[in-house]
Amino acid sequence: MGKFENMCRVLLVDDQEPMRLLLAQFLRQDLGAEITLAGTCEAALRFTGRNTYDVILLDLLMPGMGGFELLSRIRSDSPNKSTPVVVVSMLKSIVGGENVSVERAKTLGADAVVSKPVRRRALVAAVQAQLCEHLKRRMPV
Repeated sequence: MGKFENMCRVLLVDDQEPMRLLLAQFLRQDLGAEITLAGTCEAALRFTGRNTYDVILLDLLMPGMGGFELLSRIRSDSPNKSTPVVVVSMLKSIVGGENVSVERAKTLGADAVVSKPVRRRALVAAVQAQLCEHLKRRMPV
């Protein structure tokens, strides 16, 4: 897998530190990405309010604000409202009485979904595809 000419900036949001570090390693090695790590949705919201990213990776099932709320806030009013969001989560049909689904994530603005446990190739391919689409949208016609 090739590296992009200009280093891409990725915000990686997951409450599990080992998962954050593993995903960051995959993206650094395979894409040469510059990674910002956030262990809470509240921290991610602060990052997205003052920085722009090329892709955001987001776990949905997180304590506190939660990934669905963060996704909604990013899409409603943020410098990153058009930034591709790749959901990386263990999606189940029912979690704690709440319906957690791919459809809900996509309705809120997720561009792609990668299920946990994460397969490296699937993750990198999803991020590459979103980077390409994002770059196409930013280029003048």
